[in-house]
Amino acid sequence: MRHVSSFRLTALAACTGLTLVGTAATGIADAATTGLYPPSALVLTMGTGETAGTATVVRAVTLTCAPTPGGSHPAPEAACAELSAVNGRFGELAAEYPTRACTRQYDPVILTGDGVWQGKRISWTATYGNACELRSTMEKRQVFAF
Repeated sequence: MRHVSSFRLTALAACTGLTLVGTAATGIADAATTGLYPPSALVLTMGTGETAGTATVVRAVTLTCAPTPGGSHPAPEAACAELSAVNGRFGELAAEYPTRACTRQYDPVILTGDGVWQGKRISWTATYGNACELRSTMEKRQVFAF
């Protein structure tokens, strides 16, 4: 009896070891064919309120730029191209000069971008005085056009 259970344990260990070797080899082959890349995946939000921590989120989308553009963003290719042009620095997306005149009504709109850009953690927040001011500075950008 003792030899039978010892044989079963040895057989089980051998089969498990072969399975693990096969799994490891498959993982190595998959990594070699797809290549390694630094991930770029973000959550973008637009909300209303005084601060990002207390804002009411009105809209939110996901944006994945690496390995391929995707997510729930309506134009992921264009948004990823814009972010790539500024190396993931959201602050550089705003127009240098506003494109339209806006009233001074204070009804703050808050934009946030959180996630990973090319393997590095990023978190960005901007507050605009009202929706007109937001459109005036981000009018030609696709990143927050959702």
